[in-house]
Amino acid sequence: MTTARSGRTVRDLRRGNRGAVLQRLYFGGPMSRQELGPATGLSSGSVSNVVGELIADGLLEEAGIVDSDGGRPRTLLRVSPGSAHLIGVDVGETRVRVELFDLTLTELARAETPLLPRGCYDVGPIVDHVRVGIGAVLAQAGVGTDRLRGVGVGVPGIVDREAPGGAVVHGQTIGWDAVPLEALLRATGALPEEVPYLIDNGARTLGQAEMWFGAGRGARDAVVVLFGSGVGASLITDGSPEGGSTEGTPLEWGHLTVSVRGRRCRCGARGCLEAYTGAESLLARWAERGGGGPADAAGPADEEEALAALLASALAGDPAARDVLDETAEYLGAGLSDLINLFRPERILIGGWAGLLLGPYVLPAVREHARRHALRHPAARVSIDLGSLGPDAVTVGAATLPLSAFFTTGGRRTAPPAAPEQPGWRPALTRRG
Repeated sequence: MTTARSGRTVRDLRRGNRGAVLQRLYFGGPMSRQELGPATGLSSGSVSNVVGELIADGLLEEAGIVDSDGGRPRTLLRVSPGSAHLIGVDVGETRVRVELFDLTLTELARAETPLLPRGCYDVGPIVDHVRVGIGAVLAQAGVGTDRLRGVGVGVPGIVDREAPGGAVVHGQTIGWDAVPLEALLRATGALPEEVPYLIDNGARTLGQAEMWFGAGRGARDAVVVLFGSGVGASLITDGSPEGGSTEGTPLEWGHLTVSVRGRRCRCGARGCLEAYTGAESLLARWAERGGGGPADAAGPADEEEALAALLASALAGDPAARDVLDETAEYLGAGLSDLINLFRPERILIGGWAGLLLGPYVLPAVREHARRHALRHPAARVSIDLGSLGPDAVTVGAATLPLSAFFTTGGRRTAPPAAPEQPGWRPALTRRG
């Protein structure tokens, strides 16, 4: 095969050209062939060849005609929404959510399974929830796997994507010790071998969704915070203002020590930020002060319902609930000040189900505490706001993993490498009481 001077083959160059055209049309809206040249840096001949291939593959379609100055009308092109399907999975800490999308990330179907009993993160059942959810959304939408380009999975914990045999998850707070999740999902046989599973940290998938489609769009440097049962963050540096080329770095921000010999965290250490700001901690502290948290047998068992009850009590004037939220806002603001001082982002966005629920109440105080604890110069240039994609943002972000691979491969489907066995590993059926 012919090889370019850079070491890239002609096939690599063609794949890159296809990806450049697809990505520019995806994020830049419908364009004519004439506009695609300057937008992608490709010659008119290359654009013509690539567009012809992509139309023949069914990945592009016409999107109308516009007049041109003194010339023939120009045909606009766009990425065809139904030409591919994507699945996003949020392995959260209260439920497993599976959503099926078309190529433009319009939701086609969803399935949700709560994690019961509360606090149960057994690996086997969670893998089964994902398997059943994938089958359910495909059946609901009445589609097969022939156009499915991949399944993205967002999980809590550290993900080693380079591990032999596929992605391995180190989820200390949920009792996952080097879980070969990719191999386990593949072993279910839910999907053909050519459909990849792409696994990453949930905070990073949230960050990518907000940067590509939400409140982070247009920023080059941002931190996106996932505020749920626990807390995490994703750092984005030198992002693309147009979206689509953002690579976030997941941060185990929730395990910064904010109080030496402080409250016990789920990770086993003392004084972590998560022990003061995670939803689980909020409810525990409310119960300790006589509120209706999870320690109250008469109170709601579901964590999301319990946190909504805490907020309602605070709004009704309950001093214990208000004290817990005020204390949480101060710790959260102090934690954000560390991110401001360390990384000097343009924007900080707070997402996750708990962040979106409590945000309207605590955000003014969070901003005040963050600026009071941070250095003046970086604090003056940062904005702190809520994410705009809602509670499904992790699932949407998970779906961007196969979408990103779609651009990288130029829209072509490629089979993942076969995953070798993981000798000696067995799921540790852990349960936190």
